Amino acid sequence: MRNITLLILLLSASMFSQNFQGKAIYKTHRKIDLKIDNKKGAPNSEMQKKMQAQLMKQFQQTYTLNFDKSKSTYKQNKKLSSPQVQTGGMQIQIMGNGGGTDVLYKNIKDKRYVNKTEISGKRFLIKDKLENFDWKMTGETKNIGNYTCYKATKTRKETRTSMSMTDGETEEKKEEITIETVAWYTPEIPISNGPGQFWGLPGLILEVQDGKQTIACTEIVLNPSEKIEIKEPTKGKKVTQKEFDTVMDEHTKDMMERFKNRRKSKDGNSFSIEIQG
Repeated sequence: MRNITLLILLLSASMFSQNFQGKAIYKTHRKIDLKIDNKKGAPNSEMQKKMQAQLMKQFQQTYTLNFDKSKSTYKQNKKLSSPQVQTGGMQIQIMGNGGGTDVLYKNIKDKRYVNKTEISGKRFLIKDKLENFDWKMTGETKNIGNYTCYKATKTRKETRTSMSMTDGETEEKKEEITIETVAWYTPEIPISNGPGQFWGLPGLILEVQDGKQTIACTEIVLNPSEKIEIKEPTKGKKVTQKEFDTVMDEHTKDMMERFKNRRKSKDGNSFSIEIQG
């Protein structure tokens, strides 16, 4: 028995040696809160169903996490143009970032990240410290594929913003909400990494439920035959996360103003869209 245990330990040490590499494929989806009303009364349920289905489809994306023991890159697999949904003469554009051109680099050892992203063709390089997640271990387990995973949770306060528009006039509402994050990690792949900004657990994170967003691993390849290059992005205007958030808020307001001026509602429709974590 002692010989078998020693063999397992030696194999594990070999698998996760200094040259250890791997990649994990993740799929994402998000629940959408969408409400469309008209002046005359009941909600336009048919339009609402069609738009909600299309919006949900736009948030179904596939990402690849390339990793070694201390570094990783996380990138969307297919570049998509800014999602637009048009139903009944109404067009909604989901305001976001560069999508398929984004690269998120994490350095777990140095506890920092670099995120290359774009807004309206302008490239930014966000450099900041990784968030120190205060994970709470629950002891609960489940299997994901061939891996035994353990559950960890955390909560955070967040300001949720919703916008509605009636006859070209925009109304913005903000409220403070608590968002719960549930992560499932496997110690069988003992690296403190995961999809997106998530990290800090004693094993690779294979699944995350972050509010209304779900990220699920569908494939893992360890030590592939072709060497994986994990490069830190270097091009773009260097900003902190706080500075970028300010730029993003201004961009969103500008887009809403343009939409309002272009629309000058003639049919009396009003709508509100909430997309939050």
